[in-house]
Amino acid sequence: MVAMRYDLIIHNGIIVTVNPDFEIFRSGFVAVKGGRVERVGHHGIEERLPDADVVIDAKEGIVLPGLVNTHTHLPMTLFRGLADDLSLMDWLNNHIFPAEAKHVNPDSVHTGTLLGCAEMLLGGTTTCCDGYFYESKVAEAVEQTGMRAVLAQGVIDFPAPGVPDPAENVNYAAAYTESWMNRNPKIRPSLFCHSPYTCAADTLKRAKAAATQKGVLFQIHVAETRTERDQILKEHGLSPVQYLDRIGVLDANTLLVHAVWVDAADIVTIADRGAKISHTPGSNMKLAVGVAPVPEFLKAGICTGIGTDGSASNNNLDLFQEMNLTAKIHKVHTLDPTVIDARSALEMATINGARAIGLDADIGSIETGKWADMIVVNTRQPHLTPLYNPASHLVYCASGADVRDVIVSGQVVVRDRNLLTLDLEDVLDRATAIARKIGKT
Repeated sequence: MVAMRYDLIIHNGIIVTVNPDFEIFRSGFVAVKGGRVERVGHHGIEERLPDADVVIDAKEGIVLPGLVNTHTHLPMTLFRGLADDLSLMDWLNNHIFPAEAKHVNPDSVHTGTLLGCAEMLLGGTTTCCDGYFYESKVAEAVEQTGMRAVLAQGVIDFPAPGVPDPAENVNYAAAYTESWMNRNPKIRPSLFCHSPYTCAADTLKRAKAAATQKGVLFQIHVAETRTERDQILKEHGLSPVQYLDRIGVLDANTLLVHAVWVDAADIVTIADRGAKISHTPGSNMKLAVGVAPVPEFLKAGICTGIGTDGSASNNNLDLFQEMNLTAKIHKVHTLDPTVIDARSALEMATINGARAIGLDADIGSIETGKWADMIVVNTRQPHLTPLYNPASHLVYCASGADVRDVIVSGQVVVRDRNLLTLDLEDVLDRATAIARKIGKT
């Protein structure tokens, strides 16, 4: 019998599988064939490794599933630091919307996306869920980087980049979705309505119907601020969540982003409909919109992932930082140090993030048959020594800068902190050139 030859083996690492039993193999290895995990488990130091085309020695580092960022606006990397320390509505209406109207075009979207993907891959994020304008250009850029993504064309009820006639916003989004359906196994199209206060009920219903017809994820910012909640209450006599439910857009294929200003009745409704939530603690804190009741979401059985939001309101795409904030902000907010423990935060950034965007059957944990989306964290560093609890270290000690190797579908895309799918210097030069133009206005 001829022994199997694998495409890739990672060995000599602490394998944090994030499987249902949260198994951790202290001296473990992962074998990959055809882009998927073929074997995972313990491997003794004295045991002979199977043959493989590529062998990565984790050097006693932590091997875990690639992180899943459930909410991004990738091209907004180009607006990083453009307008800080402002309230949401001031930030949006007086700075971001005008900047987008003037500077968002196919080239800037493509470049900003490449920049965002480079940052995420180097920081251990292998999958993201995005929503923006010119999303076909976002998809082309993501495809170039080798990342996995759910990518949504943005819908809004006023002239937007690439969609000057708001009457065509849903049709444009539906056409984008059709053009990227089954085009690349790593990329799934989606539709994203900006919010209940920028999209009329008819727009929301038509967009949801289009998403349902295409079988894709429907995304929407909801209940981000107290102002939004009060506005929707005044206009419709309902909370934002109850309003969305009344018009029929809440179901298991709906991702609610932020969900800060929700009450007990809203939580019951979200749970009953099976909708998912993207929690964005960094952006929420910076814009001072409030603290989402994530512990209550989890108690209600609502699938909740973690997102960074766009770089203009965070201002980075480091999901390790977001895990850290997720664990800590709810402890201090509830005055309960046991709320959102390290394991829960890590699950939110991996398997639950994958579940929130409909990809948990294929990614989010290191299990046989799933796509081999994995990262290696270098633990031979002062701030990661000693190491008792890998989950604790990942949430409370590590950062994206500690990621050494990144694999997506069995393809090594970062090796020894070198990005292999892009000319990083060229991307940085292009982004800087565009930023010079933005900075002059």
